[in-house]
Amino acid sequence: MTAVSRWTRWVCVAASAALITGVAVGCSSSDDADAKTPLKVYAAASLKKTFTEIEKAYESQHPDVDVTINFDGSSALVNQIKQGADADVIATADEATMSKLGDLVDPPKIFARNTLVIVTAAGNPKNITNFGSLANPSIRTVVCAVEVPCGAATAQVERNTGIVIKPVSEESSVTAVLTKVTSGEADAGLVYVTDAKSGPDTIAVVGDRAFAKVVNNYPIATLKTSKHQQQAQEFMDLVLAQTGQKILTDAGFVTAG
Repeated sequence: MTAVSRWTRWVCVAASAALITGVAVGCSSSDDADAKTPLKVYAAASLKKTFTEIEKAYESQHPDVDVTINFDGSSALVNQIKQGADADVIATADEATMSKLGDLVDPPKIFARNTLVIVTAAGNPKNITNFGSLANPSIRTVVCAVEVPCGAATAQVERNTGIVIKPVSEESSVTAVLTKVTSGEADAGLVYVTDAKSGPDTIAVVGDRAFAKVVNNYPIATLKTSKHQQQAQEFMDLVLAQTGQKILTDAGFVTAG
């Protein structure tokens, strides 16, 4: 091999090594810049609209954190956590459901309150006037299962009024109840005030004074097993602070204060 050939070969190898090193360094630097702390929040289905807004507000204040929210019925969320699901924060639609987590969570705090209303098809074609109307067997009513906070609230209204509803189905979340009504599968459903307020124009809302006596307190707590305790506490603090509380009241919740 001539001296020129050896020199050419050395230059090519050196250039390749430099290129590989440069790419590797570049990738490492980029990865470090893009790395964010993951924060997993479990929230009741009735909080989807508000917590999606709170998530955006939190991430704007904490650009180094990536929030993921799992929305589902409160009972389903609690069962998932008890079975080992990885979560940092949980917010349920009542205190009884939160209490099932026992020592798995730090002391919960109430951040909002909600009550029930009746939703029907637009124009209220069945002429539903109050809770008692739902006892009419010709009205297809959908409610939440009693294991779910909105179902427990419905059961309490029944006990308070002495009126018994025979639903055509019992759903695992308030969102599912609303869907049954909007799809025409049911004539009426019992949902929260907030769900009715954020619902489509294809529904009508009917109230009853009996609903005011059954209030669901919404608690939020951090998980003791969270690997991101600081970020979890900061998310909880934002929910309880003015920013979070305004988002909640705008959606129809009554604040905890």
